[in-house]
Amino acid sequence: MKSKFLALCAATAALMVGATAAQSATLDTVKARGKLICGVSLSTPGFAAADDKGRMQGFDADICRSIAAAVLGDGEKVDFVLTNINTRFQALQSGEIDVLSRQTTATFSRETSLGIDFGPTVFYDGQGLLVPKSLGVASAKELTDAAICTLPGTTTSQNLTDFFRSIGGKFELVVFESPDENRAAFYSGRCEAISSDRSDLASIRAVANNPDDYVLLPETISKEPLAPAVRQNDSNWRDIVSWSVYMLMAAEEKGITQANVDEMTKSEDPEIQRMLGGADELGKMLGLDNKWGYNVIKSVGNYAEVFDRNLGEKTKLGMTRGPNTQWNAGGLLYAPPVR
Repeated sequence: MKSKFLALCAATAALMVGATAAQSATLDTVKARGKLICGVSLSTPGFAAADDKGRMQGFDADICRSIAAAVLGDGEKVDFVLTNINTRFQALQSGEIDVLSRQTTATFSRETSLGIDFGPTVFYDGQGLLVPKSLGVASAKELTDAAICTLPGTTTSQNLTDFFRSIGGKFELVVFESPDENRAAFYSGRCEAISSDRSDLASIRAVANNPDDYVLLPETISKEPLAPAVRQNDSNWRDIVSWSVYMLMAAEEKGITQANVDEMTKSEDPEIQRMLGGADELGKMLGLDNKWGYNVIKSVGNYAEVFDRNLGEKTKLGMTRGPNTQWNAGGLLYAPPVR
């Protein structure tokens, strides 16, 4: 009986080793290359847009940097690939990029039919509508028969159809291939409204010549949980992406910041010690250095820091945290325990 048990253990261990080898493909590729290749949007201020020095800035860009820091120890070891609405999933499926961090909604059909897996929700969003203030509209319910600008290959069209059907109204969908064309058409008056995720609409309003000329209507007509995506059947890589995100959330909850992370390595809190590599060997479980969590926070800070500098109330977007606050402050952010 004992010999059969040992044989079973040996067989199980062999299967686990084989599975780990198969699932570590992306990690091995990134380490060998010395850079992470991350897919982001073409130009969405607040989420991903190059500054005047050519450096990619934004919330999604910082998610990329957090992953690069976890894997390579340096958040700057990342190449950004610009992807559009129609090619973003193809770029991931083909291996052109290692991870997609591009204001992408996690949905049932995408995860089950596109050969991709989503990581944790990094931004709880919802679809809305932006209109010129001069239109005199106070509610989306007043937009019956309106022309509404949007982009192809998104969940926007279906959500609009569902919303207007629920109120017994109709609308004209006007589709443009690129974000620049979409924005220009809306600014020029080609459409009475433009619809997208509310975070995207905040960006569109922020880059208008006169942002105060536009108003974001109060209705949120859908749930849009935005999350990074990876290729299916690489569970180790998905774990790395997921826990890089969770580290940002956990750091905020524990009061660890980019500025105080070195001091916090002296903390007597057992979980903080595990997070920053001072206790246990959690890094080995991911195939990473044991200071991977420290590297994430040192590179980009915690979730609040990432949000505030890219999207927060002191930026042009002027967004409040809303549901993107910690669970213990009435929000939806919840990192599993690091243990």
